[in-house]
Amino acid sequence: MRMLIILAATACWVPQALSAQTPPPLSVDRIVSSAPLLAGTSPVAPAWSPDSRWLGFLWNSEARPGRDLWIVPAAGGTPTRLTTTGAAEFAWSPINQTLFYTSNTGIWRVSPTECRAPSAECRVTPATDVSDLSLSPDGLTLAFLSRGDLWFTTIATGETKQVTRIGVAPVSTVRLGTYFKPDVEIGRYVWGGEMPPYAWSPDGRYIALQIVDRRQVRQVPLPYYLGEETSQNWLRRGSPGDVNESRAIALLTVATGEIRPLILSNPTSVQNIGITWSSRGRLLIDRESDTAEDRWLLVADPVTATTKEVWHDHRATRIYNAVTATWDPDGSRILFIGDLDDRYRLYSLVPGTSTPKALTSASYDVTGDRGAVAPLVDATIGSIYFVSNEAGPAERQVYRIGSGGGAAERVTTRPGVHLPVLSPDGARLALLQSDDLSPPELYLTDARERTPEQRITHSPPAEFATYPWATPRYVSFKHRSEPFTIHARIIEPPNMDRSKKYPVIFGPVYSNTVRNHWNGLYGMVQQLLVQQGYIVVQVDVRGSTGYGREFREKFLMDWGGGDLDDLESAADYLKTLPYADTDRMGIWGSSYGGTLTVFMLFKKPGLFKAGVAGAPATNPFFFGSDDVAIARRPETNPEAFERGNALKYAKNLQDHLLIIHGMQDDVVPFKTSVVLADELMKLGKDFDFAFAPAATHGWTQREYYARFLLGKLVGHFNRFLPPT
Repeated sequence: MRMLIILAATACWVPQALSAQTPPPLSVDRIVSSAPLLAGTSPVAPAWSPDSRWLGFLWNSEARPGRDLWIVPAAGGTPTRLTTTGAAEFAWSPINQTLFYTSNTGIWRVSPTECRAPSAECRVTPATDVSDLSLSPDGLTLAFLSRGDLWFTTIATGETKQVTRIGVAPVSTVRLGTYFKPDVEIGRYVWGGEMPPYAWSPDGRYIALQIVDRRQVRQVPLPYYLGEETSQNWLRRGSPGDVNESRAIALLTVATGEIRPLILSNPTSVQNIGITWSSRGRLLIDRESDTAEDRWLLVADPVTATTKEVWHDHRATRIYNAVTATWDPDGSRILFIGDLDDRYRLYSLVPGTSTPKALTSASYDVTGDRGAVAPLVDATIGSIYFVSNEAGPAERQVYRIGSGGGAAERVTTRPGVHLPVLSPDGARLALLQSDDLSPPELYLTDARERTPEQRITHSPPAEFATYPWATPRYVSFKHRSEPFTIHARIIEPPNMDRSKKYPVIFGPVYSNTVRNHWNGLYGMVQQLLVQQGYIVVQVDVRGSTGYGREFREKFLMDWGGGDLDDLESAADYLKTLPYADTDRMGIWGSSYGGTLTVFMLFKKPGLFKAGVAGAPATNPFFFGSDDVAIARRPETNPEAFERGNALKYAKNLQDHLLIIHGMQDDVVPFKTSVVLADELMKLGKDFDFAFAPAATHGWTQREYYARFLLGKLVGHFNRFLPPT
């Protein structure tokens, strides 16, 4: 579950020859179709060559599913495609500008000057089902994970060997869902985000490993109906109060293969959110309790395999936390993002001292789009780059400060959301940037001088520019009952007649939705609804980042509570707009957004005439083990679990509810919506239910499921809130 009006977003690239064409109407069929993808296939995973001369990235220039490996010179220009049969990930070698990449036929090498297409001499190993590719610091050994273990390939000989024997196969027999994981593996824990599962020391002598053991997590059944016979698919999945997976850190000595575990407390209730080696060969371990109440920074000595705590912070009111940590290039201090006061700020800490030093202002948050982006440091001149919302709540821009902190200087010029990658020499920045009307694209810019970004990729097909995408506007207003300012994003029909009334749809509702960025498939659903004559609204409800600690932490143990008042405050604002028909409002969302939808219709009947709840989490006893960060545990806070169960409010339903749920959803079990549906039937309530047999929590992931279920969503609103 995780103010100022912003000026209009920059326009999309529009081919001149198409600008005069009559815009076609959007449809569910078109926005889900992959032939080609309407918004294109955006570039991902930009990574600089060690000599800073080239940038590699994964992309599809033809708006098709799947990506190939591309490169572009540091100075910019036209990118070059290096592969033709797909690439899943890649890593740069420090030798001869060579890249290694994975595909479904093995691991291959490629370079800007040779091996431009798969051929026998370019294949390094036929190993498949691999992930997390990396090279040793000397560039002689290729490492990767397969079936829960670490493997090496000697590049000169092609010899491949299994280094560890830790992996244990999963109990599940159906390869679906978030919890489909090996019982034991070197890898990420279920909600482990971007943390690398292993990391080389700078001298190549050691590798830090995260070993995840799930054998103590209880097994839960999910019936699977699409096999030859109905089968019981067992998954290891905990709920709040259950024993969670064990997340340990160990050190592998490369020369001998010896694995030495580090002594870390409470591995089943504390997660490792980062492991980073310093240039001096010390290992930084960033840890956080599953409840988010505690955070520790530890430093490990690889020679003695001992750890020392260098900092600990505790706050009982914390919820999901957007933090990260790294080393300064010289290894003398730790740079980390923390929430020690009202805002997320960048701090420095010298191991051996007890008090972190704040490097950024308390007037804005250092953060990212969905989470924290680690600070980037120019080793040559010491400048520190970070992402923040200093330009406004909806923006995520890149800023620079000196090594000692101080006033921040904005680096990026384009409105929107940016993800930066700094070249090793500190001279260039690669940026993945998007805004309300532009899917993510790759840009390059000078890191030390503020200059306009150079666009490298053009991902959508030409057809994209023929649609009349409506530009959102951003508004803020007072909360109806609390001393908060609420922020919203509103999309209105471009040719709206303000003398008429337009129905309103809130959604998708969730936290952190008021962002100037391309919102993917759901964003195109919003545009489709706007084209059909709806006003679309999104609200940053409590729990959102960017508005201070109190507003963020108000969400603790209060889902389907005060956040409903935040949404109602937006409804109050809409009543001041003469063209908004607030007697005909709808609401929808998925996961926590589905939860909000169900609770809104149950607890504030009549405010919204229709709602669509996708994968709604309606029973906290079936929340995931990670959700203790907002729910805590039933044995410590039983009142929250009783208050947060939607069944007790089901009798209040009087509006039109559609529930959408995937039958293989292991994040929010399908069972919870079945139980809710049974209760509504007992109460004699009229509602609708749409399901997909093999859909997981992301119920739009398969094209034919997305077509069917999004068609139901749009049809539900057109049936009960038809635009005139």
